[in-house]
Amino acid sequence: MLHGGHPESLTAVPPRPVHRVLFRQWWQDLVFLHWEADPFEVAGLLPPGTTPDLFHGRTYVGLVFFAMRDLAFGHTPPLPYLGTFTEVNVRLYSRDALGRRGVVFRSLDCDRLLPVLAARAGFGLPYRWSQTSRRWYGNRLLYRTRGRGDTRTDAHAWIGVGNETVAPRPLDEFLTYRWGLHESLWTRTYYLPNSHPAWTFRRCHLLGWDASVVAAAGLTPPSGEPVSVLYAPGVPVRFGPPVRLPPGRPKR
Repeated sequence: MLHGGHPESLTAVPPRPVHRVLFRQWWQDLVFLHWEADPFEVAGLLPPGTTPDLFHGRTYVGLVFFAMRDLAFGHTPPLPYLGTFTEVNVRLYSRDALGRRGVVFRSLDCDRLLPVLAARAGFGLPYRWSQTSRRWYGNRLLYRTRGRGDTRTDAHAWIGVGNETVAPRPLDEFLTYRWGLHESLWTRTYYLPNSHPAWTFRRCHLLGWDASVVAAAGLTPPSGEPVSVLYAPGVPVRFGPPVRLPPGRPKR
Protein backbone atom coordinates (compact mmCIF):
# COMPACT_ATOMS: atom_id res chain seq x y z
CA MET A 1 0.00 0.00 0.00
CA LEU A 2 1.03 3.60 -0.53
CA HIS A 3 1.70 5.47 2.68
CA GLY A 4 0.05 8.92 2.77
CA GLY A 5 -2.03 10.38 0.02
CA HIS A 6 -5.66 9.53 0.63
CA PRO A 7 -7.16 8.67 -2.79
CA GLU A 8 -8.71 11.72 -4.43
CA SER A 9 -12.44 11.65 -5.07
CA LEU A 10 -13.79 10.49 -8.41
CA THR A 11 -15.16 13.60 -10.12
CA ALA A 12 -16.86 14.10 -13.50
CA VAL A 13 -14.85 17.30 -14.03
CA PRO A 14 -11.16 17.92 -13.24
CA PRO A 15 -10.37 18.43 -9.54
CA ARG A 16 -7.39 20.63 -10.54
CA PRO A 17 -7.54 23.24 -13.33
CA VAL A 18 -4.92 23.22 -16.08
CA HIS A 19 -3.74 26.82 -16.14
CA ARG A 20 -0.77 26.41 -18.46
CA VAL A 21 -1.59 24.41 -21.58
CA LEU A 22 1.24 22.24 -22.88
CA PHE A 23 -0.80 20.75 -25.74
CA ARG A 24 -4.41 20.22 -26.70
CA GLN A 25 -6.37 17.76 -28.82
CA TRP A 26 -9.83 16.34 -29.51
CA TRP A 27 -10.74 12.76 -28.67
CA GLN A 28 -13.55 11.48 -30.90
CA ASP A 29 -15.62 8.26 -31.04
CA LEU A 30 -14.11 6.65 -27.96
CA VAL A 31 -14.70 2.96 -27.25
CA PHE A 32 -13.66 1.64 -23.83
CA LEU A 33 -13.40 -2.11 -23.14
CA HIS A 34 -12.34 -3.27 -19.67
CA TRP A 35 -11.53 -6.52 -17.91
CA GLU A 36 -10.47 -7.36 -14.38
CA ALA A 37 -6.71 -7.73 -13.94
CA ASP A 38 -4.44 -9.29 -11.33
CA PRO A 39 -3.33 -6.49 -8.94
CA PHE A 40 0.01 -8.20 -8.30
CA GLU A 41 0.69 -8.50 -12.02
CA VAL A 42 -0.33 -4.87 -12.55
CA ALA A 43 1.87 -3.65 -9.67
CA GLY A 44 4.96 -5.01 -11.41
CA LEU A 45 4.17 -3.01 -14.56
CA LEU A 46 3.65 0.43 -13.00
CA PRO A 47 6.23 3.23 -12.75
CA PRO A 48 8.13 3.76 -9.48
CA GLY A 49 6.17 5.84 -6.99
CA THR A 50 2.78 4.47 -8.04
CA THR A 51 0.60 1.55 -7.00
CA PRO A 52 -2.49 -0.09 -8.56
CA ASP A 53 -5.65 1.92 -8.03
CA LEU A 54 -8.39 -0.39 -6.75
CA PHE A 55 -12.17 -0.39 -6.99
CA HIS A 56 -13.67 -2.60 -4.27
CA GLY A 57 -10.36 -4.45 -4.10
CA ARG A 58 -10.08 -5.01 -7.85
CA THR A 59 -8.06 -3.36 -10.60
CA TYR A 60 -8.58 -3.39 -14.36
CA VAL A 61 -6.94 -3.32 -17.76
CA GLY A 62 -8.48 -1.13 -20.43
CA LEU A 63 -8.41 -1.39 -24.21
CA VAL A 64 -9.37 2.01 -25.62
CA PHE A 65 -9.99 3.01 -29.23
CA PHE A 66 -10.49 6.57 -30.46
CA ALA A 67 -9.78 9.13 -33.16
CA MET A 68 -7.28 11.86 -32.26
CA ARG A 69 -8.02 15.18 -33.93
CA ASP A 70 -6.41 18.61 -34.08
CA LEU A 71 -3.31 17.99 -31.97
CA ALA A 72 -1.78 21.40 -31.16
CA PHE A 73 0.94 22.77 -28.89
CA GLY A 74 0.05 25.53 -26.46
CA HIS A 75 -2.33 27.92 -28.16
CA THR A 76 -0.93 27.44 -31.67
CA PRO A 77 -3.11 26.19 -34.58
CA PRO A 78 -3.59 22.41 -34.90
CA LEU A 79 -0.95 20.47 -36.77
CA PRO A 80 -2.08 19.65 -40.32
CA TYR A 81 -2.20 15.90 -41.15
CA LEU A 82 0.19 14.83 -38.37
CA GLY A 83 -2.24 16.02 -35.69
CA THR A 84 -5.08 13.69 -36.72
CA PHE A 85 -4.89 9.90 -36.43
CA THR A 86 -6.50 6.79 -34.96
CA GLU A 87 -5.15 5.49 -31.65
CA VAL A 88 -5.55 2.21 -29.78
CA ASN A 89 -4.10 1.89 -26.30
CA VAL A 90 -3.80 -0.57 -23.44
CA ARG A 91 -3.93 1.11 -20.06
CA LEU A 92 -3.78 0.36 -16.35
CA TYR A 93 -4.98 2.34 -13.32
CA SER A 94 -2.56 3.95 -10.89
CA ARG A 95 -2.37 6.13 -7.80
CA ASP A 96 0.58 8.08 -6.39
CA ALA A 97 1.62 9.17 -2.89
CA LEU A 98 -0.41 12.39 -3.19
CA GLY A 99 -3.56 10.37 -3.88
CA ARG A 100 -3.79 11.42 -7.51
CA ARG A 101 -5.47 8.81 -9.66
CA GLY A 102 -4.09 8.27 -13.13
CA VAL A 103 -3.60 5.90 -16.01
CA VAL A 104 -0.45 4.08 -17.08
CA PHE A 105 -0.16 3.19 -20.74
CA ARG A 106 1.34 -0.16 -21.60
CA SER A 107 1.04 0.42 -25.35
CA LEU A 108 -0.30 3.06 -27.71
CA ASP A 109 -0.70 2.26 -31.40
CA CYS A 110 -1.18 4.92 -34.07
CA ASP A 111 -0.64 5.29 -37.80
CA ARG A 112 1.51 8.47 -37.81
CA LEU A 113 5.24 7.83 -37.44
CA LEU A 114 6.36 11.34 -36.43
CA PRO A 115 3.98 11.62 -33.42
CA VAL A 116 5.14 8.13 -32.35
CA LEU A 117 8.78 9.20 -32.36
CA ALA A 118 8.06 12.53 -30.64
CA ALA A 119 5.95 10.97 -27.86
CA ARG A 120 8.52 8.27 -27.17
CA ALA A 121 11.45 10.70 -27.05
CA GLY A 122 9.74 13.57 -25.24
CA PHE A 123 7.54 11.73 -22.72
CA GLY A 124 8.72 8.11 -22.66
CA LEU A 125 5.29 6.92 -23.76
CA PRO A 126 5.25 3.43 -25.36
CA TYR A 127 3.84 4.48 -28.75
CA ARG A 128 4.14 2.13 -31.70
CA TRP A 129 3.76 2.81 -35.40
CA SER A 130 0.93 0.48 -36.42
CA GLN A 131 -1.79 0.13 -39.00
CA THR A 132 -4.97 1.53 -37.46
CA SER A 133 -8.39 2.28 -38.88
CA ARG A 134 -11.85 3.53 -37.86
CA ARG A 135 -14.96 3.08 -39.99
CA TRP A 136 -18.68 3.61 -39.50
CA TYR A 137 -21.25 1.30 -41.10
CA GLY A 138 -24.52 3.07 -40.35
CA ASN A 139 -24.79 2.98 -36.55
CA ARG A 140 -22.01 0.40 -36.21
CA LEU A 141 -18.41 1.34 -35.58
CA LEU A 142 -15.37 -0.81 -36.34
CA TYR A 143 -11.87 -0.12 -35.05
CA ARG A 144 -8.84 -2.16 -36.03
CA THR A 145 -5.13 -2.09 -35.31
CA ARG A 146 -2.43 -4.35 -36.67
CA GLY A 147 1.19 -4.23 -35.57
CA ARG A 148 4.05 -3.95 -38.01
CA GLY A 149 6.59 -6.76 -37.92
CA ASP A 150 6.34 -10.18 -36.31
CA THR A 151 4.88 -9.20 -32.90
CA ARG A 152 1.16 -9.95 -32.55
CA THR A 153 -0.24 -6.56 -31.58
CA ASP A 154 -3.66 -6.88 -33.22
CA ALA A 155 -6.94 -5.67 -31.78
CA HIS A 156 -10.40 -4.73 -32.94
CA ALA A 157 -13.70 -3.54 -31.52
CA TRP A 158 -17.02 -3.80 -33.36
CA ILE A 159 -19.92 -2.04 -31.63
CA GLY A 160 -23.44 -0.83 -32.30
CA VAL A 161 -24.14 2.69 -31.04
CA GLY A 162 -27.54 4.12 -30.12
CA ASN A 163 -28.72 7.71 -29.76
CA GLU A 164 -29.79 7.42 -26.12
CA THR A 165 -27.45 8.83 -23.49
CA VAL A 166 -26.73 6.64 -20.45
CA ALA A 167 -25.39 7.41 -16.99
CA PRO A 168 -22.10 5.74 -16.04
CA ARG A 169 -22.14 3.10 -13.33
CA PRO A 170 -19.77 3.54 -10.35
CA LEU A 171 -17.29 1.17 -12.02
CA ASP A 172 -17.45 3.19 -15.24
CA GLU A 173 -16.76 6.37 -13.28
CA PHE A 174 -13.71 4.76 -11.68
CA LEU A 175 -12.40 3.78 -15.11
CA THR A 176 -13.01 7.07 -16.93
CA TYR A 177 -12.79 9.86 -14.33
CA ARG A 178 -9.03 10.12 -14.80
CA TRP A 179 -7.29 13.48 -14.79
CA GLY A 180 -3.70 12.57 -15.54
CA LEU A 181 -1.24 9.88 -16.47
CA HIS A 182 1.82 8.44 -14.75
CA GLU A 183 4.92 7.58 -16.72
CA SER A 184 8.65 7.15 -16.12
CA LEU A 185 11.28 9.02 -18.12
CA TRP A 186 15.03 8.86 -17.44
CA THR A 187 14.38 6.86 -14.23
CA ARG A 188 12.03 9.50 -12.78
CA THR A 189 8.25 9.17 -12.65
CA TYR A 190 6.07 12.12 -13.58
CA TYR A 191 2.37 12.97 -13.49
CA LEU A 192 0.92 14.67 -16.60
CA PRO A 193 -2.41 16.37 -15.79
CA ASN A 194 -5.28 16.76 -18.24
CA SER A 195 -8.61 18.55 -18.36
CA HIS A 196 -11.78 18.06 -20.40
CA PRO A 197 -15.57 18.48 -20.05
CA ALA A 198 -17.64 15.76 -18.40
CA TRP A 199 -18.11 12.61 -20.46
CA THR A 200 -21.33 11.94 -22.33
CA PHE A 201 -21.90 8.22 -22.87
CA ARG A 202 -24.33 6.69 -25.34
CA ARG A 203 -25.96 3.30 -25.20
CA CYS A 204 -23.91 0.72 -27.10
CA HIS A 205 -23.57 -3.03 -27.48
CA LEU A 206 -20.48 -5.02 -28.30
CA LEU A 207 -20.67 -7.11 -31.47
CA GLY A 208 -17.12 -8.48 -31.53
CA TRP A 209 -13.62 -7.91 -30.22
CA ASP A 210 -9.99 -9.05 -30.31
CA ALA A 211 -7.69 -8.07 -27.46
CA SER A 212 -4.46 -9.78 -28.55
CA VAL A 213 -2.67 -6.48 -27.95
CA VAL A 214 -3.27 -6.88 -24.19
CA ALA A 215 -1.02 -9.95 -24.02
CA ALA A 216 1.56 -8.17 -26.17
CA ALA A 217 1.56 -5.41 -23.53
CA GLY A 218 2.74 -7.89 -20.89
CA LEU A 219 -0.58 -8.81 -19.27
CA THR A 220 -2.52 -12.04 -18.97
CA PRO A 221 -4.94 -12.17 -21.93
CA PRO A 222 -8.61 -11.47 -21.11
CA SER A 223 -10.49 -14.73 -20.59
CA GLY A 224 -14.07 -13.55 -21.05
CA GLU A 225 -16.34 -10.73 -22.11
CA PRO A 226 -15.47 -7.20 -20.94
CA VAL A 227 -16.99 -6.11 -17.62
CA SER A 228 -17.47 -2.58 -18.96
CA VAL A 229 -18.22 -1.43 -22.53
CA LEU A 230 -18.61 2.30 -23.16
CA TYR A 231 -18.95 4.64 -26.12
CA ALA A 232 -18.45 8.42 -25.92
CA PRO A 233 -18.82 10.84 -28.88
CA GLY A 234 -15.81 12.83 -27.74
CA VAL A 235 -14.35 15.75 -25.80
CA PRO A 236 -11.74 18.51 -26.27
CA VAL A 237 -8.73 17.84 -24.03
CA ARG A 238 -5.97 20.01 -22.61
CA PHE A 239 -2.75 18.77 -21.01
CA GLY A 240 -0.64 20.70 -18.53
CA PRO A 241 3.11 20.47 -17.85
CA PRO A 242 4.42 17.26 -16.23
CA VAL A 243 5.08 17.20 -12.48
CA ARG A 244 7.81 14.94 -11.10
CA LEU A 245 7.04 12.49 -8.33
CA PRO A 246 9.46 12.07 -5.43
CA PRO A 247 12.08 9.37 -6.17
CA GLY A 248 11.64 5.83 -4.88
CA ARG A 249 9.05 3.12 -4.92
CA PRO A 250 6.00 3.04 -2.66
CA LYS A 251 5.88 0.49 0.14
CA ARG A 252 3.44 -2.35 -0.39
